Amino acid sequence: MARPFNFSAGPATMPEAVLRQAAAEMLDWHGCGMGVMEMSHRGREFGEILEQAQADLRALLAIPDHFKVLFSQGGALAHNAMVPLNLAGRHPQRAVDVVVTGAWSQKSAQEARRYADVQVAASGADGGYTAIPDPATWRLRANPAYVHLCSNETIHGVEFHQLPDLAALGCDAPLVIDFSSHVLSRPIDWGRVGLAFGGAQKNIGPAGLTLIIVREDLLGHALPICPSVFDYRVLAEQQSMVNTPPTWAIYVAGLVFQWVAAQREGELTGVAAMEARAIERARLLYEAIDGSQLYVNLVDPACRSRMNVPFFLRGDDGRPLKDPAHPRNAAFLRGAQQRGLLQLKGHKSVGGMRASLYNAMPIEGVQALVDYLREFERSA
Repeated sequence: MARPFNFSAGPATMPEAVLRQAAAEMLDWHGCGMGVMEMSHRGREFGEILEQAQADLRALLAIPDHFKVLFSQGGALAHNAMVPLNLAGRHPQRAVDVVVTGAWSQKSAQEARRYADVQVAASGADGGYTAIPDPATWRLRANPAYVHLCSNETIHGVEFHQLPDLAALGCDAPLVIDFSSHVLSRPIDWGRVGLAFGGAQKNIGPAGLTLIIVREDLLGHALPICPSVFDYRVLAEQQSMVNTPPTWAIYVAGLVFQWVAAQREGELTGVAAMEARAIERARLLYEAIDGSQLYVNLVDPACRSRMNVPFFLRGDDGRPLKDPAHPRNAAFLRGAQQRGLLQLKGHKSVGGMRASLYNAMPIEGVQALVDYLREFERSA
């Protein structure tokens, strides 16, 4: 039986090959007589899983040797506290600058205020978070503890396709990025990044696992109130095992890393192949929306997300219909469900629709959605 196409923003669709392998190894991992959920995190078997996952992620993203690759719990939301708890101490007054381009960076700024002197260096709020403020207009302090941005806003569908060069903007600070929604869909310029973190449940694996990639010189600055289990330096010294790590989630993430490494798109492999597919998936859907009289995407085309595409159906007056209970929206979602196109309802804070096009989404899924968009428009 064919699987439906799952457009959920997270927890999200996963590669079928990975799900099948995890199912096959559920009761017995590599002949050891235990499933991964049953084995000790201190044992040799899980040690092999953890080391391989770290090595594969490092290779996929070309992570330099002077960065640590860590796994933790709590999700990306917890890191809105963990980042200032670890880095705000780099500045005598705990100065932190945040660029707010959507719901997630807004949450980051709010949480960081509990531990730091936060300045919003730029905000897209006045435009409804449909564009990224020009970096030339950012009000950055010269030397804050760090500058935070969310490089892909899952809810509002805004993505930094190029990370800013803080040094060129006159700011001597490490850049911290929340890359939850685009990790492994494009390369990362590590020359511009001091710390990257992200939840695995969008583009990698099960909920409960967070990735942390941190430059070594940023370790050891935790505030005195930082719990040791959240201290990046302690996590690094203990090989991500200060406490029992999310063993199953790490194992499945490792399978996804291997799956990504094996992917090909023409002459491209790995993350480069994923980026080529992401560009093609996004192009196909945005062209269908832009060429329609019924659908609209409000995001500036220069910063539209490849991973998360929010869109609205128009009412008879031409205005975007944000209320999911509106009869036209309800009919659209009902028809999508009947065709195996799942989880298209937009986030409750913005309404409308949203299609998340993560690495595991095949191009056939996007084509099926485009076909339905056109079919529904003809009948509307």
